[in-house]
Amino acid sequence: MPEQIFISGFADEISSDFDMQLETVSGLGMKYISLRSADGKGIADFTLEEAEKDLIPRLRQKGIVVSSLGSPVGKIKIDDEQGYKRQLKQLDELCRISCALNCAYIRIFSFYMPEAQKPEVFTGQVLKKLSGFLDIARKYNIILIHENEKEIYGDTDMRCRELMESMKDPHFASAFDFANFVQCGVDPMRAYKQLKPYVKYIHIKDALAHQQENVVCGTGDGKIKEILKEAILVDGYTGFLTLEPHLAVFDSLASLETKEAKEIIKEDKAENGAEAYRMQYHALQDLLKEIK
Repeated sequence: MPEQIFISGFADEISSDFDMQLETVSGLGMKYISLRSADGKGIADFTLEEAEKDLIPRLRQKGIVVSSLGSPVGKIKIDDEQGYKRQLKQLDELCRISCALNCAYIRIFSFYMPEAQKPEVFTGQVLKKLSGFLDIARKYNIILIHENEKEIYGDTDMRCRELMESMKDPHFASAFDFANFVQCGVDPMRAYKQLKPYVKYIHIKDALAHQQENVVCGTGDGKIKEILKEAILVDGYTGFLTLEPHLAVFDSLASLETKEAKEIIKEDKAENGAEAYRMQYHALQDLLKEIK
């Protein structure tokens, strides 16, 4: 594996049980996870005190470090004012948890857009609300990494780039997701070339364009090998490659996706979440061995 490249992953795809997550990750020889949920509870619903009492001791016992917090911040409708106020409070607490974990990154989104209306109509509102998130992150010296999620404002490469250029802040960066671009009809290579100055974090998830289905990394239309080769060997990318397999229906998928689980995972490709996670890990390892 190239130097200064570290493999992490959304370990709640293994199991809702946090101990099983850590046991599986540790068994693979991995040292990092992206913490999205533990014991069936989303990370945004934890307080700092709960994280310090319940999560951090178990992480330390297994020698596992958190690469990012997989928060749902920004995964609300653009006109949901009550939800936005709630998420401002959640983000402040998430930043405190990140500091306790020595974790630099919190994943966020850029709001769901009303149907049948052009997203560009809401650019000003999106930027204003993201600025509210950024004010909090800046206070704690945390980097917000924006994921190009389906159906949000920043679901295309051009709108993602617009967000990056408009915010222009070292505390706001791109979390590049191959599969989400595929499922939005965006060529992932074109998206990478648009966003590469801002890519500080990468999610390893692949999909087939014609079926909109998630598949093992390197077997879909995400152009993962080609993009990683350019990113690492040409552009000097260093940092995390975070597994997000989506190969088997896992406990919290319904609350994490806007579509039904069976639309993105039409058929389980593993017997359980742990096997799916291992499949994705070994597939990524094989891809990295080919990057020279």
